[in-house]
Amino acid sequence: MLKLHELRGVLPALVTPLHRDGAVDEPAISRLVEHVLAGGVHGVLALGSTGEVASLGQAARRSVLAAVVKATDGRVPVICGVAQSRLADATADVIAAAELGAAAVLVAPPYYYPIDQPTVLSFYQTLAKTSPLPILVYNIPQNTKVVVEPATVAALARDGSVAGIKDSSRDFEYFESVCVATRGLPDFRIFTGSDTMLLASLAMGGAGTICGGANVAPGWVVRIFDDFERGDLKAARAHQDSLLELVQAVRHGVFPSAIKAALHLQGLCEPWLVPPVAPLGEASVNVLRRQLDGWGLLADSSRVPARHQ
Repeated sequence: MLKLHELRGVLPALVTPLHRDGAVDEPAISRLVEHVLAGGVHGVLALGSTGEVASLGQAARRSVLAAVVKATDGRVPVICGVAQSRLADATADVIAAAELGAAAVLVAPPYYYPIDQPTVLSFYQTLAKTSPLPILVYNIPQNTKVVVEPATVAALARDGSVAGIKDSSRDFEYFESVCVATRGLPDFRIFTGSDTMLLASLAMGGAGTICGGANVAPGWVVRIFDDFERGDLKAARAHQDSLLELVQAVRHGVFPSAIKAALHLQGLCEPWLVPPVAPLGEASVNVLRRQLDGWGLLADSSRVPARHQ
């Protein structure tokens, strides 16, 4: 059983491989899981924003999680993303996640309508009363229009409603404020959702990252964590610089089209997204192909710049 308070490191926010007709591509999920595990990751997130959780129907979400749990086969913990506006729907997804073998859930606050902090607090507290799994808060205000304020996070952590947070706001002052607000709770897990903030977040006491770039180059992200753990800040900074380039390269188009395009170029999955989102355009794919090849991230690459080795 997952001891969430011990979880640290790099957890890819897995894409959801799809066939052109929108059906879940389970063999591609298996390939992707093997790819990230080979990179040394410490767990995986199924059905996060990178996994298009808010665009998938219920049946597809269940299929994706089942396939990820099967593919990991107990080798690393699987966290399941939940993004529902209705408390009843969020509760149903949490229960289903437990039944399908997830070790924890990452839950976004209700979205569409802006809500106040008492409502956010009540949402997580009510969800926790019936949740069979540990809950992590998912702070991603650019998508939900709701900031789970540091004081709210701390109150939820203190009363045991939540066990951690993934902060994808890209607001380092917010991240630092959460660290400070929960400093007296050493078991509380604080993950950044921003690959580019990994080293800085670790320096502030973060537990690691749950990020999209680890789909494409899991080893690149893991080595930053490993560098930091052994105290080699020079190497960690150099590797963080390299990761910044990669992350910027896969931000083109409608998210997460560039990440899926990169994985398609690597032979791991098709580039299709949940309609109406279209795959990355051909011109952008060609640019991305040259970048990945130059970084040694394609199977037939023979040129790996020294800084990326």
